[in-house]
Amino acid sequence: MNILDQFRLDGKTALVTGARRGIGMAMAVALAEAGADIIAVSANMEASGSAIEKEVKALGRGFAAYRCDLSDRKAVYQLIEKVHTDGHAVNILVNNAGTILRDAAARHSDAYWDTTIEVNLSSQFVLSREFGKRMLERGSGKIIFIASLLTFQGGITVPGYAASKGGLGQLTKALANEWAGQGIQVNAIAPGYVRTDNTEALQNNAERYQAILERIPAGRWGNIDDFKGPAVFLASSASDFVNGEILVVDGGWMGR
Repeated sequence: MNILDQFRLDGKTALVTGARRGIGMAMAVALAEAGADIIAVSANMEASGSAIEKEVKALGRGFAAYRCDLSDRKAVYQLIEKVHTDGHAVNILVNNAGTILRDAAARHSDAYWDTTIEVNLSSQFVLSREFGKRMLERGSGKIIFIASLLTFQGGITVPGYAASKGGLGQLTKALANEWAGQGIQVNAIAPGYVRTDNTEALQNNAERYQAILERIPAGRWGNIDDFKGPAVFLASSASDFVNGEILVVDGGWMGR
């Protein structure tokens, strides 16, 4: 097979959580550009007329939209059932949706902790387990988690977020250990500092922003399009021998 053909996703269906904006939207568009039909999930996803729907349909790909609050376990199970009832076979699962709640550890409330762990870790395990079952039946599938630099580092004033992203790193490896031999590749992408809503507080802190910038060897913050290539690679047959890896996309931050 021609190497570029290995990156094609024709005939595949990708479910992307948090696809309404930011990194999730960029990855969903990239997967559609590579040939996949898209199931877009977000807590605030429009039933029709969303920006992501327009981009995907303009590429001639199939599109379905679902609204789901990932902090609500019951809603997560309802989403899974609805996707199956609607006849979708998910070949690629991109667990992108997440939340970050900031407060010093001594004041970090139970509510902050519980919400962050539920959205960033527990819901993603449930989605991976349930859609993974169908992948195992078919003998093929791709699961991509969106980890973080805080999969490796502790961060400041985000203990719940750091714990959840550290957990995602281990979950990636745990699922890969069980499923790699059954045709399912489970991997993660760890973004560095990227211009998104989640980093708005850092971007607005001039001193912190500059300190971060000075440590990034690439000399810039990331942008959402930096995640298109990694997403397509991990979703495609080009990565069939890649299992349990956390692909860091950070402009060199972790190597400094």
